[in-house]
Amino acid sequence: MEQLQPQTFASWNEPIEMLYACHSKVKRFCQQLQILPDYLEKNGINQAVKNDVQQILNYFNFSAPLHHDDEEKDFFPALIKRLPDVQSAVDKLEAQHIDLHQNWDSLSEQLTALLAGERETINRDLVARFVVGYEQHIAIEEPLFELGREHLEQENLQAMGKMMSNRRKVK
Repeated sequence: MEQLQPQTFASWNEPIEMLYACHSKVKRFCQQLQILPDYLEKNGINQAVKNDVQQILNYFNFSAPLHHDDEEKDFFPALIKRLPDVQSAVDKLEAQHIDLHQNWDSLSEQLTALLAGERETINRDLVARFVVGYEQHIAIEEPLFELGREHLEQENLQAMGKMMSNRRKVK
């Protein structure tokens, strides 16, 4: 299992760092999801599980879609404008966003039912498909973040950070 990196703090003045920070959270929540089926089998549902599951639900229901909007509406267009050769990678990533959301819809139903006491386990294959989907996605996406660091101008990054911030109504 991958070692978790210390959480770093970024601001909207550094939008690429914010994109990386979101990926750090995705990785952490995916690790929690991977251990959840075994934990539930051994220990059942307790308050700690409920707290973790609620955090995971909150992140993937609200923050992850905003992150994908940040990429699709702000980062990808700016990067393509500067480096048109990344278009095929962006097309693949945007298609993956659709798959990631569909996998999440199925997984979130099970997690919500778990919190409601309507089920005691979650489907391992569904968790695995969700986690692998994000692992593959991040492997393609983070090299684009690096290209953004190298090729996007500071004014462009500042405007991007402002748009991302406004999307969340953070002033």
